[in-house]
Amino acid sequence: MTTQELLELAENIRSIRAEKQTVEVKAASEGCPKRLYDTLSSFSNQESGGVILFGMDERKKFKVTGVYDIQDLQQQVTEQCNQMEPPVRAVFTSAEYQEKWICAAEIPPVPYEKRPCYYKGKGLVKGAFLRVGEADLPMTDYEVYSYEAYRSHRHDDIRPVKKAILEELDQDRLSQYLLNRRVARPGFAKLSEERALEMMHITVDGAPTLAAVLNFALYPQGYFPQLAITCVVVPGTELGETSDDGERFIDNKRIEGTLSEMVEEAVAFCRRNMKVATVIDPQTGLRKDRTEYPLTAVREAVLNAVIHRDYSAYTEGTAIQIYMYRDRVEIHSPGGLYGRMTVEELGTAHQDIRNPALAVMAEVLTGAENRYSGIPTMRREMAEQGLRAPRFESRPDEFVVTFYNASSGDVPENTWRRIPIMGKEVPKLGPEEEKIKQSILDFCRTPRTRREIADFMGKKTAYYVTKNVVTPMVEEGVLKLTLPDTPKSKNQKFYAAVN
Repeated sequence: MTTQELLELAENIRSIRAEKQTVEVKAASEGCPKRLYDTLSSFSNQESGGVILFGMDERKKFKVTGVYDIQDLQQQVTEQCNQMEPPVRAVFTSAEYQEKWICAAEIPPVPYEKRPCYYKGKGLVKGAFLRVGEADLPMTDYEVYSYEAYRSHRHDDIRPVKKAILEELDQDRLSQYLLNRRVARPGFAKLSEERALEMMHITVDGAPTLAAVLNFALYPQGYFPQLAITCVVVPGTELGETSDDGERFIDNKRIEGTLSEMVEEAVAFCRRNMKVATVIDPQTGLRKDRTEYPLTAVREAVLNAVIHRDYSAYTEGTAIQIYMYRDRVEIHSPGGLYGRMTVEELGTAHQDIRNPALAVMAEVLTGAENRYSGIPTMRREMAEQGLRAPRFESRPDEFVVTFYNASSGDVPENTWRRIPIMGKEVPKLGPEEEKIKQSILDFCRTPRTRREIADFMGKKTAYYVTKNVVTPMVEEGVLKLTLPDTPKSKNQKFYAAVN
């Protein structure tokens, strides 16, 4: 950061009177703040890193109070950086601003394979933080586990299911699978069956693996009741809306069975509840049916969900969920993107595989290509049908694929700009975005907490709402804080600004 960039940052913070996802303001006129580890951790654990700006007081509406001693401050901050694991290497810049000295400490991101960065004095579980808007929040046990699992190459699909026995698997299906492997790899046929089962991750020390149970068990949900797919058809565009007859769901179904059985049944459910149009092929003149959404794209999304979902003990109580709304289909898969992959890289870069053994089995049993072609196929199929590009969202606890039908409008993917409500780039607020925004503002005519807003939106955690709704709407100026001098207060509420 140059001196000029530091001055521009300070001016911006003074102008908006708020911190940011990548900026934390600390008063330092009387000494170095004693507790920086939460911000050091949270900035280190996000791809963009962050900047700690010393010399302004948030409690005094970001008044410039200056830094007590630039050199000593840098030494004290460096000492705190060395108490992190891995150690943080801050880069300092100082400048004179409004006749006082301010200082910025740039905190670089830690390589993904070394995360989470945490404060050694608190330990991994209590000392790791994530940045959410302008707040540093402790990581959940699941978030810590996700990093640890990636770093240690732990794959939950090959964990043994102690209560299962090999004889409870579908022996005919398993034998056919073994035969196919032996035909494809003649050398593999020389192994004993016991050793072959171990090498194919069907068993671990004689016990069936999770991948084997999900693909070959006679009734997988007997071991894991929630490793299923739940499907509902909603009469409106949001959960909670009812039909003219007062029905909340037009159709709903719980789908169980092996992974391949669930995929086919889930696609059939979606097909059954789609509108179908008859079109004339301009090349042949023949009439043919066209479903509301391309079935190939839907199947790829369901396959991705069952293959790449998180199967850890933290999420085994959560089913894959398919919601069919009037204007879209949403497929929710437990667990966000795995490893270093970002949403922007989907379909263009080879991703880390969360469940490699299960993916190989699925390639044979379901016809999944396992060649990183699922995302491009979804995009291509939607484009060929003249529909809006699918939307991919990676949240802390789930990955969501959304397909929009023709009623939602056709917006070219490369013309989007950032808006606060939907967390997506769009050229302007469409009818649905305007509706969501206005409904939140109406709800906040009475001051509401983050949790109340999350419940109103039907979201499971306040994390998503804070990041994608509350903070952007505060920055936009349409939501106000009841406690503006202490924005991080647990008693903070938000209310609609009066035009």
